[in-house]
Amino acid sequence: MIAPRRFLPSIAALRALEALDRLGSASAVAEELSLTQSAVSRQLQSLETQLGCDLITRDGKRLTVSSAAKEYAADVRTALTLIANASLKVQATPLAGTLNLAILPTFGMRWLMPRLPEFARLHPDVTINMSTRLVPFNFAAEPFDAALHFGKAEWPGSQAMLLKHEQVLPVCAPDLLQARKVKDPADILRLPLLHIQTRPTAWQDWFLRHGVRQAADMSGTIYDQFATITQAALHGLGVALMPDYLVEQDLATGRLIALYPTPTEADGAYYLVWPETKSDAPALLKFRDWLATKAQPEDPLPR
Repeated sequence: MIAPRRFLPSIAALRALEALDRLGSASAVAEELSLTQSAVSRQLQSLETQLGCDLITRDGKRLTVSSAAKEYAADVRTALTLIANASLKVQATPLAGTLNLAILPTFGMRWLMPRLPEFARLHPDVTINMSTRLVPFNFAAEPFDAALHFGKAEWPGSQAMLLKHEQVLPVCAPDLLQARKVKDPADILRLPLLHIQTRPTAWQDWFLRHGVRQAADMSGTIYDQFATITQAALHGLGVALMPDYLVEQDLATGRLIALYPTPTEADGAYYLVWPETKSDAPALLKFRDWLATKAQPEDPLPR
């Protein structure tokens, strides 16, 4: 319920009170608001009349906010700031609004970014703000409307849409092999393994899928992003288990070689995840409906 009219003074009168409290003199208020001092005085008098209490201390021509009205002036300042920010927001995104999206660095750059120009063309009323996150988080604790997530669709209190399965290949620099031969998956265990922090069981799962039950020591260096583990593999530091679309060019140029002929589907997939409480948000609905047309697990990624 909206408060009665007598508790909703004009914005002009409230601006005059806030400015007087902040600037300390009617002349300064008049200059800031492009008014005469008499006009400022009339607005303040109107505010006092409407509220039925004294807000201003008058000493001759000098006007100051009374000590009792200081807290009220501070509350008015906060309210005016909220109104200004809300107005800027609606001007920037007048229809559907904004979508705050958490993205995985590599997948976001290589899969989502090439597709976004189409969304921007179809929905110019939606602004997408993006921040990178490497691990799951609590939607209630961070200001995100949705997230790109790798794993399983088991995020509490959320809904999810499958975007793409991941196919992986073991790759390394040619110099790493030297005179050694890799004839079957078990031979890879003789080489140093590179691990990605977000896929802690990736190598173990890959070996099990290829019949290597008693894996040897699978320790090795750990990297937090695919960009860094790719560089490690290129410089001969070990064998990396990489999504095929990320190493296609390096395999084609011979900078990397695949130690197994065909990609293997990883245990997990890419999803768009959003909290149930925001399922009906206009910006999210538009983004989700559009992204559903791109969520084709077998569709090659843009290069």
